[in-house]
Amino acid sequence: MISVRQLKAARALLDWSQQDLADASGVSKPTIARLETADGDLGGYADTRDKLTAALERAGIVFLAEGGPGVQLKRAA
Repeated sequence: MISVRQLKAARALLDWSQQDLADASGVSKPTIARLETADGDLGGYADTRDKLTAALERAGIVFLAEGGPGVQLKRAA
């Protein structure tokens, strides 16, 4: 499961607003805003988390676990 910090960091790497993520994921902006106010693991419904994660991964985000949770952009082939 990704953390709230990873979600925010992923948006920052992509230079995405909450609205950009909402448009890409199909999750409402108010839901994203509510989820981002929490601390720790990303809460909400599993389907919502899956939509957010999938949208970020399609945009080139890689979620890291080794060495602690983090994010990075995929390198161009």
